[in-house]
Amino acid sequence: MPSLSPRNLPLADVSAEQILKGQSLWSDAWSRLRRNRPAVVGGIIVLVLGLLCAAGPWFSQSFQEQNLDLGASPPSAAHWLGTDTLGRDLFARILYGGRISLMIGLVATVVALVIGVTYGAVSGYFGGKLDALMMRIVDILYALPFTIFVILLMVFSDAIAQKHNFGPMWNVLILFAAIGAVEWLTMARIVRGQVQSVQKMEFIEAARALGFSRRRIIFRHIIPNILGPIIVYTTLTIPGVMMLEAFLSFLGLGVPRPMSSWGTLIKDGADVMEEFWWMLVFPGAIFSIVLLSLNFLGDGLRDALDVRSSKD
Repeated sequence: MPSLSPRNLPLADVSAEQILKGQSLWSDAWSRLRRNRPAVVGGIIVLVLGLLCAAGPWFSQSFQEQNLDLGASPPSAAHWLGTDTLGRDLFARILYGGRISLMIGLVATVVALVIGVTYGAVSGYFGGKLDALMMRIVDILYALPFTIFVILLMVFSDAIAQKHNFGPMWNVLILFAAIGAVEWLTMARIVRGQVQSVQKMEFIEAARALGFSRRRIIFRHIIPNILGPIIVYTTLTIPGVMMLEAFLSFLGLGVPRPMSSWGTLIKDGADVMEEFWWMLVFPGAIFSIVLLSLNFLGDGLRDALDVRSSKD
């Protein structure tokens, strides 16, 4: 028996309020996202691991607690994922490292989001010579080897930290800024193209006719209507940022010791993988699962927010 939803009821039995209410774009996107099992599973995995990393260090052993007599030992009842060469619990270090890796991914992506959305929206809205100038700047920055730029910035910040005795959080903050400062270029191009298409619509012309300021039109009318592509690209930027941080950790330019991230744990495990396999396998597996889950979630959001992909 079919359900008696407003869609299946005869027109005479549907109230005017139900007809006018309809279904919003966001509720329709949420409905399609829930039917995408890989995206839902990916989102749940990221959420659960994020909560574990946030709360885990409170109920697990200290990530800095050493037991040199124990040394590197395989997984056991006392240490679920084993210990590293200094006798530190690997499970606690993975949870703490997850805090750093996820925080770097989120904060650096937010930095890229703010810069890229603002830059692209202004360029796309004003157009003309200003747009040409701003996009040529983006093209020039694209031509630069951004990885080398980040490496140079990290080396420079490390020298400043040693000279002025700054704490390890200085390097983490610089890492946020360095990665975010080079990840906004693609976001700016995406936003520029979306703004150029949206600003030709009737409601933007109506806002101009009513005398609204350019700032209000950009941030109150245009950007809210292009949130779909922005959200999708944001979810796909986070794993890219985490991969870049892991790459910098392999070069010794990542999170300073005694702090750790998943990238530094994988590097430490790779150095001794022939003798102590668990030091590489467990951090690498967690890191791979999170990256895979984020990509599944990003693909699901892309399909959910793309109206043309709906088959309803």
